[in-house]
Amino acid sequence: MKDIQLSVLELATVTEGGTAREAINTTVAVAQHAEALGYKRIWLAEHHNMEHIASSATSVLIGHVAGKTSTIRVGSGGIMLPNHAPLVIAEQFGTLETLYPGRIDLGLGRAPGTDQLTAMALRRNNMASAHNFPSEVRELQAYFENDDTDTKVRAFPGEGLQIPLWILGSSTDSAHLAAQMGLPYAFAAHFAPAQFAAAIDIYRKNFRPSPYLQTPYIIACVNVIAADTDAEAEYLVTSLYRLFMNILTNNRSGLKPPGELPAFFYQPEVQAHVKNMTACTFTGGVDSLRRKLSYFIEETGVDELMIASHIYDPQAKLRSYSILTEAVKGIE
Repeated sequence: MKDIQLSVLELATVTEGGTAREAINTTVAVAQHAEALGYKRIWLAEHHNMEHIASSATSVLIGHVAGKTSTIRVGSGGIMLPNHAPLVIAEQFGTLETLYPGRIDLGLGRAPGTDQLTAMALRRNNMASAHNFPSEVRELQAYFENDDTDTKVRAFPGEGLQIPLWILGSSTDSAHLAAQMGLPYAFAAHFAPAQFAAAIDIYRKNFRPSPYLQTPYIIACVNVIAADTDAEAEYLVTSLYRLFMNILTNNRSGLKPPGELPAFFYQPEVQAHVKNMTACTFTGGVDSLRRKLSYFIEETGVDELMIASHIYDPQAKLRSYSILTEAVKGIE
């Protein structure tokens, strides 16, 4: 089995009773801890009109995290490109790459990262922009690659910078695009695992080598809740279950502390939904995680695991990343 890279996905999630500032501080602590453990990258996700997620100004937060670290790659998981003019993103990420050379990733998604009313507030009269996603990715590439001084519109800083672009997805549509463009592909199996196997199969079968990438490269974003014992991990993961329950009932709140789950959780229809959403969620101590992740990596052949870890206590969250590192090192 090939060596597997480890990375982190952060939303700067606000805990129940906590603040956005505390959530951002925890994100910085996670980045610094992951860097010390040898994780490859940390990505921040763009969401809007969500009271308990503090990563809406994604480019700003990327700069903050990059400034508090020194070697780990920092990027977007992702920038929802239809919300922005490609020129603006080229300038923002060109600035980030200029400040932190060789450390910036630009992951791109086509979803709004919010509800339709908020999408309208973001996009104004351009609500069809998601349909233009492929052409806008190419426009963004052109801003970074352009070396024609006669071009009327250029991105400064940004022009000539080698900023890796990634296509993000939670369905098979994005797999086709990533394959056609010869770009690396990151799949959101942490919340939408249903089409994961089909998407990566499409990506591999249809991949076209490009100047950016010669062979397919896949990141699987998964949930991992690691602890010193399996029992403790099963206790900590109840915070994630509550999060998914709140999504199902549209009853959003801060990330709740672990604890006994309400009777509602055990209703058959809720169990079915939660089971579907957690198909790529891995919990346990070192030995359990090593066994579960070894099987997952062998079955999927992914190149990198990007870890989302919705754990209420910041110290337990940092400990989870340490335990995961130990578990993965033992995979043969």
